[in-house]
Amino acid sequence: MSDGAKLFVAMGACLAALAVVLGAFGAHALKARLSSDMLQVYHTAVQYHFWHALGVLAVGLALQQAPDTDWLRAAGWLLTGGIVLFCGSLYLMAFTGDKWLGAVTPLGGVAFILGWLALAVAALRA
Repeated sequence: MSDGAKLFVAMGACLAALAVVLGAFGAHALKARLSSDMLQVYHTAVQYHFWHALGVLAVGLALQQAPDTDWLRAAGWLLTGGIVLFCGSLYLMAFTGDKWLGAVTPLGGVAFILGWLALAVAALRA
């Protein structure tokens, strides 16, 4: 397995595990502490976190089967960056109530979109 494949498989698996932990934490520890609006924000972050962790894992698996390309690596880093920006800003917003963090969220959304498109280009070029 190439170093890139190992990195993205391991990172995707760790990000997915973290999404499960954060989801369980939200379901059990935050239910009584956050408003319903902020709990919904937190839930959205967990959902996007988990789905995109699977995307990072998919990039790693693709790197095992296809040549290591700039497009695949870009897809993995963009999806990871999207988790940090999109989900991270929503987690922080839920915990702090600071609505200005919502201005960061679309940057993560753009990273997600570009990551999925980079994966599509990698697939078409393989």
